[in-house]
Amino acid sequence: MPTVPWPDFDFVTFALLFFLTWLVSKILRVGRRESYLPPGPPTIPILGNLHMFPTASPYIKFAEWGQQYGDIYSLKISSGTAIVINSMETATELLDKRGAATADRPKLHMVDKVTGGLHLAFGRYSDTWRVLRKAAHTILTPKAVEKHLPIQVAEATQVLYDFLTNPDDFFKNLGRYSNSVVMSVLFGKRCPRFETHESTAFFEAMELWNLCTSLTAVPPVDLLPFLDYIPERWAWWKGLAAKTRQKQRALYFGLVDECEQRMKRGEENGSYFEEILTKQKELGLDREMIGYLGAVLLEGGTETTTSFLKYLVMALVSFPDVQRKAQVEIDRVVGEERMPSLADVKDLPYMRALIKEIHRFRPVIPLAPHATMTDEEYHGFAIPKGTTIFANTYGILHNPRDFDDPDMFNPDRYLLNEYGIKEGVDPSPFRDNITFGYGRRACPGIHLVENSLNLNTMNLIWAFDFKTAKDSMGNEIPVSLDHYEKNGLLPTPLPFKCQIKPRNQSVVNIVEREFKEATETFVKFERDLVPADKKWVDESRNGL
Repeated sequence: MPTVPWPDFDFVTFALLFFLTWLVSKILRVGRRESYLPPGPPTIPILGNLHMFPTASPYIKFAEWGQQYGDIYSLKISSGTAIVINSMETATELLDKRGAATADRPKLHMVDKVTGGLHLAFGRYSDTWRVLRKAAHTILTPKAVEKHLPIQVAEATQVLYDFLTNPDDFFKNLGRYSNSVVMSVLFGKRCPRFETHESTAFFEAMELWNLCTSLTAVPPVDLLPFLDYIPERWAWWKGLAAKTRQKQRALYFGLVDECEQRMKRGEENGSYFEEILTKQKELGLDREMIGYLGAVLLEGGTETTTSFLKYLVMALVSFPDVQRKAQVEIDRVVGEERMPSLADVKDLPYMRALIKEIHRFRPVIPLAPHATMTDEEYHGFAIPKGTTIFANTYGILHNPRDFDDPDMFNPDRYLLNEYGIKEGVDPSPFRDNITFGYGRRACPGIHLVENSLNLNTMNLIWAFDFKTAKDSMGNEIPVSLDHYEKNGLLPTPLPFKCQIKPRNQSVVNIVEREFKEATETFVKFERDLVPADKKWVDESRNGL
């Protein structure tokens, strides 16, 4: 029988086939979950779990996967790895106790394009980051925050006046407050109107910034670095980064310049950045670092406070029984002859419970990315250096193992115990204020923000009744706490309608009187107002 000859392969052909086989095998292993990682959803070659990554409200899907795969599980993002944490015990161990190893952030291409890596909240862990963090903690001590309480009280009084005179614009009123009080404290300049230039410039810049930091709004340049080589005319996200950078720098560095000019004129008003500029060399800061330190503190203080206060109004409208219960308590403690003060907070347990429940139910920062700087091990699983860790604050605070009916809004849970957890759940891993972050990445401005939340929550409950609005046919227009922005890092409430009315004439009289008396505090922060703002200020005060 004749034999069939073997093909005449030369060595080069053989080597090429071997290489191609190895390459295909290597490519097909991309996206595969390593055996040492925590479990997670099934992967597919190359993409891993990228095809499953939610495009809106990822923290909700992450919480659902947590019920299936456990309190800690892994996702493969192509060749990268992400760990998701859905329990307080795991977050405390990995992010608080091991904060030195997990204080990094994943590389965020758009953030670096806009800020040059100088953003305290999103920046990578480095010597520069530590200098910025030290400077922030230097000026945001509890004692320093107490010094600025008069302007916070005055601005909170204007919120009540704005709600009295223009209740339909309550979204703008709350945004103005949050921006103005932080701008006053940081830079020594307030925004008497939402239409004040610095206020509108801030919210315009934040709209662009939220796009830049969204997990799904821009192409994944961090995963596909070759995208960075596409010319700008075809890479729209590069134009977005450039526009965002221009708007941010014009605002933030302009505020620093104005603060410096007032100091030269001898018109100091005790703002934080007067101290920063005075101690610039001592703190190791250059001009770029100063500008972006102001940026991150203004962004963090404004956006979180605004979102919380909008959720507060939403909750008061949506749950009239909760509103009434809070009003009964504050009437008993404060009465009708004066406005509330921070000294009343300790005597208002239900109000404190309401604040905690809003934080739990709709955390303003529901998902916080960290990154490991060393190889770590947890419960037998390996977490390699460079792994992204998502602290799913929403999932932690909606974990049915720890909270009864977690999807039900119920402030009473915090009257039963400090953390609102089920009976029998170990309280030791829990702490207050996890919505302000974990470990070395916790928000440095927590004391300033807490004062704002306490002041405004007390004031609004004391002063107003909040009810559902009605359409032209007299039908109630429902309000839901699910009516919020699903994209971006901050799921802020979307605009809604409601009725806001003073509870009695005594409220009207007291608010008008207190707003007029706040003039003495305001004027120290109004030295650089433009004519339109000066006119509004004069007209509003002369009308009292």
